Amino acid sequence: MTRAHNFYAGPSAIPAEVLQEAAQEMLDYKGTGTSIMETSHRSSDFDAVHNEAINLVKELMGLGDDFEVLMLQGGASTQFALIPMNFLSSDASADYINTGTWSKKAIKEAKLFGKVNIAANTELEGGVFRAIPKQADLKLDPKAVYCHITSNNTIYGTQWSQFPNTGNVPLVGDMSSDIMSRVFDPKPFGLIYAGAQKNLGPSGLALVIIRKDMVAKIKSGLPTMFNYKTHIDENSLYNTPPSFGVYMMGKVLKWVKANGGVAGMEKINNQKAATLYSAIDNSNGFYTNVIAKEDRSRMNIVFNLKTEELEKEFLKLAKSNNMLGLAGHRSIGGVRASIYNAVSQNSVNALCDLMKDFASKKS
Repeated sequence: MTRAHNFYAGPSAIPAEVLQEAAQEMLDYKGTGTSIMETSHRSSDFDAVHNEAINLVKELMGLGDDFEVLMLQGGASTQFALIPMNFLSSDASADYINTGTWSKKAIKEAKLFGKVNIAANTELEGGVFRAIPKQADLKLDPKAVYCHITSNNTIYGTQWSQFPNTGNVPLVGDMSSDIMSRVFDPKPFGLIYAGAQKNLGPSGLALVIIRKDMVAKIKSGLPTMFNYKTHIDENSLYNTPPSFGVYMMGKVLKWVKANGGVAGMEKINNQKAATLYSAIDNSNGFYTNVIAKEDRSRMNIVFNLKTEELEKEFLKLAKSNNMLGLAGHRSIGGVRASIYNAVSQNSVNALCDLMKDFASKKS
């Protein structure tokens, strides 16, 4: 069969090699006579899969012994509530930097548990976002419990190129759409979380990384399942984990390691993004991207054509050429190419060729 060029924003592309290997093991995982989905999470077979995935996260992200790695259900959206539930009280405040839709959702949840200081807000008239705030624009509270950021904004196509300096206040990062895509220093982060369905594997699993000094700050009196310490103490096995998601994430992480690790992913992702942005910028205005160049996402590249009619025609043509998921988010329209780790340079080249051909015929 011919694989499509997959530009979906999430769930999104998974490496073909990973899918092929999982397919081969679907009925019989390593001679057990069952799939991993049918295997007890208390078994030695799953225990090996589970711990290998955790160790690969630590290795690939350069996490020292001062970080805990959790595999949880509920996706990143559940973490919007769990983070303030665990760390924010009614007499304390947390900083939130609003750079897009997912930041706004996190802010809404945090306000249920304590005070929220909006340290920066890049929302423009009409509810759109086109930039990441500069360090000088941040109104940070030195007494904040934490400072929350969304590292990459899938809808608007913006991304932090350098994370903010918050001093002694721990950063909390929603990295759902760019985790494992570039190298960064994790030490300033008290907590990192990410839904798996963009760079880590299938949907249904949330990766949560907590710095150990944050564990002591977890509030008492929380419901058992909503307390991060429950999952830390039980190595994410307090209840039945999303076992297939963990299994698939482990395979994706092995693929990342085999392809140069996170540094290798960053090099490839930079090249893919440069190729696509070049096609936009050199189209003589036929395609436009309005994001400040220093804030452009390397994961979700958004652009518009001169008219909505042209956009619809282009998207129809792209679909007929086996290119999926290029329609922009329903809230803003336009075109969006999500080029996560598993999206190949060949797919990006094919999209750029189509863009150039379409522009030459319609200009």
